[in-house]
Order: sequence, then structure tokens, then C-alpha cells
Amino acid sequence: MSTPRIFPSLTDNLATLEKTIQQLDPFCNGYHIDAMDGEFVINKAWDPAAINSIEKIEQKTLQTLWVHLMVTDPKNWLEKLTIDSSSIVTIHLESKGGTRETILRIKEKNWLPSLAIKPKTNLSDIFPFLDEVHQVLLMSVEPGSSGQTFIADTIHKLGTLVGYRQTSGLDFKIGMDGGINKENIGMLADRGVDHFGISSGIFGQADPVAALQELNRIIAGTKS
Repeated sequence: MSTPRIFPSLTDNLATLEKTIQQLDPFCNGYHIDAMDGEFVINKAWDPAAINSIEKIEQKTLQTLWVHLMVTDPKNWLEKLTIDSSSIVTIHLESKGGTRETILRIKEKNWLPSLAIKPKTNLSDIFPFLDEVHQVLLMSVEPGSSGQTFIADTIHKLGTLVGYRQTSGLDFKIGMDGGINKENIGMLADRGVDHFGISSGIFGQADPVAALQELNRIIAGTKS
């Protein structure tokens, strides 16, 4: 199994964005963006134009962009994005517009489809779509704000999802977002998480670069 990938979750402070990416770039596998419309979740962050602008910076680094659409109408957002074809685009099962149709549109745009569920959503609700996605994102906090405490029940969901992946023969990646830090990332990597979206575990620390390097050292010791 390959070493899990860490995607620092960038804020929409465009004034410092390029400097942040330059500092983190040698130590990560891509960047995570939490796009919020103020309806699906309380907060607002990142609009399509801002996401497209980060793509121009990120293209210089050849890193993967992972866009997490915490929005009510993801189809509308998809039509406004001009991001690279290697990008991962996450939609929520709980969003409107038809899950299967939205996944198809992501594929038509040559992006990698990802499906997320909130902590209180039944895991089995996503099973009908697992043969159509590149990644499943388990939210380990309620979506909408950074700095929340990891919800321990997510570990049970992770075990069930890993088991389903093994028995079904499917090869989707498993992502996790929310409350991930140096205390739990090793355990989560050992249990099968492939992609980590991390905000406060990096940017909430005194030295974000050092924090990212420490997280890398932890997961490098769990899988090879």
C-alpha cells in the first residue's frame, strides 16, 4: 500500500496564498480547498473565481488540487470551475441535484469524482455510488468550520468502509477531513485512510511547515 497523502487545507486569503504554497510545496502532495456557500454550511469561503485563481498558482507546482464543495448546488459550481484535469472534486451526498448525475458531470469535465458524507449520514447510503468514484470522503467533524474536535465514531465508519472496499474488490481511495492532528493521524493511516485534508493541524500550529513535516514523518512510519 502506498503512503497516505496529506493535503493542507488552504484559506481564501489570496494575498498570502502564493507565499503559503511556496513554503509548503516541498512537503505535501497537493492542496485541499473547502468551498462553502453559506447555505449548505453556515460559513462562506472560496468562490469559483477564487478557486480558479489558485489553480494558476498551483499549476506551477504540479501538485494535485482537491476541491471540497460544501455547497447546496454543486452542479452550478462545476460549470464555473476551470481547474486542471488531475483535480479531485468532492460533492456531498446530502447536496441537491442528483448524486449520480453530478458525479457524471465531474467525469465529463475530466476531474476525479469524490463523494463525501456528514458524520450523521448512514455510511450505507453511499454504497450504490462506490463503483463510480475515485474517492470517498469521511467527514470526521460537522462540516463548516475549522478547529473542531475529531468525532470518534468516524473510526467505526472507516473500518466498515475499508472492509467494504476489500470485499467488493473496488479500489476507491478513502479521504478524511476534520480534527486530524499529530495525535491521531498515525492511527488513521494504519486503519486505511489514503488522503488527509488538514487545516488547524497545520495552520493552527506555531510553525505550519514544521507541523506538516512532523505529520509526514508520522505517516511515513505507518505504511510503505
